[in-house]
Amino acid sequence: MSVRSLPAHSVQIRVATIDDAAAITEIATRVFVRAFGPDNTPENLAAYVPIAFSEPIQRRELENPACTYLLAYVDGALAAFALLRVGSKDPAVQGDAPVEIQRFYVDHDFHGQGLAAHLMETCVSAAQERGGRTLWLGVWEKNPRAIRFYEKCGFTDVGS
Repeated sequence: MSVRSLPAHSVQIRVATIDDAAAITEIATRVFVRAFGPDNTPENLAAYVPIAFSEPIQRRELENPACTYLLAYVDGALAAFALLRVGSKDPAVQGDAPVEIQRFYVDHDFHGQGLAAHLMETCVSAAQERGGRTLWLGVWEKNPRAIRFYEKCGFTDVGS
């Protein structure tokens, strides 16, 4: 397997609008099923995906002023997205003005190419622009690749 880094100029990241709900539904479903499908039953996936990633759900989140979706495109194709939520709290998270990265999904075809780092940099900037001083996220303990990435980005484990 070979890996190449994406040139920064080929990556475009923008804030999503309500018109992006269908595209978010599609990429979220695809990435979630590929990442979590092997460790879940088809029945559990079939029950969860519609309540987490349906277009009406995405529309509600896009309309929520506490939420910001960031969409990352590579050569015009939607390749990743992040969902930030201002004011989201967890008892394990100590810090002022929390902003949660509630979702951080990178299409598997773009793993290992530097896209996640570009998107994370944008998440940090967007959180600061929204007044955030503490950035936090949750990660599934069975996702060692994501855990390594988040540690590389400076996140530390504060609880489960």
